[in-house]
Amino acid sequence: MRLLTRQELRTLVEQRGEACVSIYMPTHRAGAEIQQDPIRLKNLLREAEETLVTRGLRSPEAGELLEPAQKLLDDYEFWQHQSDGLAIFLTSQSSRAYRLPFKFDELVVVADRFHVKPLLPLLTVDGRFYVLALSQNEVRLLLGTRYSVGEVDLEDVPKSLADALKYDDPEKQLQFHTQTQTPGGRGDRGAAFHGHGVVSEEDKDDILRFFQKVEKGLQDVLNDEGSPLVLAGVEYLLPIYAEANTYPHLLSQGVEGNPEALSSEELHERGWAIVQPHFQEAQLEAIAEYKQLVSTEQASHDIRTIVPAAHYGRVDTLFVAVGLQHWGAFDPQTDTIDLHAEEEPGDEDLLDLAAVQTLLHGGKVYALEPAEVPDGAPLAAVFRY
Repeated sequence: MRLLTRQELRTLVEQRGEACVSIYMPTHRAGAEIQQDPIRLKNLLREAEETLVTRGLRSPEAGELLEPAQKLLDDYEFWQHQSDGLAIFLTSQSSRAYRLPFKFDELVVVADRFHVKPLLPLLTVDGRFYVLALSQNEVRLLLGTRYSVGEVDLEDVPKSLADALKYDDPEKQLQFHTQTQTPGGRGDRGAAFHGHGVVSEEDKDDILRFFQKVEKGLQDVLNDEGSPLVLAGVEYLLPIYAEANTYPHLLSQGVEGNPEALSSEELHERGWAIVQPHFQEAQLEAIAEYKQLVSTEQASHDIRTIVPAAHYGRVDTLFVAVGLQHWGAFDPQTDTIDLHAEEEPGDEDLLDLAAVQTLLHGGKVYALEPAEVPDGAPLAAVFRY
């Protein structure tokens, strides 16, 4: 799975051109429905081509722009490794695709910028979390939302203790690669260390070095992230990883037990049970802070104040109503906003703009039901200064 980070969002937002194609669609992880996914994409690409031609491109030009996505139609392996949703972004110079644990509605948008609003639930404060499943034989990183989960591809992370230490301790290779059969399980596995929660100092040192290499490999994956991280592993491994950890959002409570025996869905369910109270507490604290500051200049629910503040990186915390649009145009040259009852040429959703700019400047965004936004406004914000 290609991770959607704030830096990836920045790249998408900063892309401009006469023809930026954004495609969203639901996908399936398994079952007969997988066969329908390429057909669904083919129909969406046909819609995109028709729209491009309507906007003035000749048919060969439109076909060339869409070619990277057209090639996916016959890519068997690509469709065998999907998550819940697929997002594709195309211009004449670039193409990007994301397999994400979020079920999108089918959507094609062709404009002079990419349409990123469907991605925001994956980037808000309570939008996602990670579960790092650790054993001496396997490392898995899962990215979850409240309703779904997907496994993240790990390129620079050792897959096992033996893999991590094979160059450090060549003389231990025989020990690490002694093969035993997992009864009724997943095939051969490396020999486990002795003890049930009691680890020798030598074993602990090996495990700590293994986890330090895992943690180093995860730094690029989790870079610029504020999402909670939940560890899953047998009890004695969790404090050892905590000793190696430098990620500031690691939760103290973990999923205890052998994660090799748990599916991604089972790990997601147990991880969500840990994360949900954390999300709720953080949201209540943020709303309480807003209410305390709203009578000062450090907070506001005025869209004309919040949008420019978000543009300049002044918003620390933003509450935004989901399912609503406020159309208009923001001119950063004059810091003026034109609001329109209906969408007009050149307009953008100012709620979307405020949320994206807050995220890009490292702020926190809570996407709430309209009735849950403080003061009953579509936007509310706490400012950094």
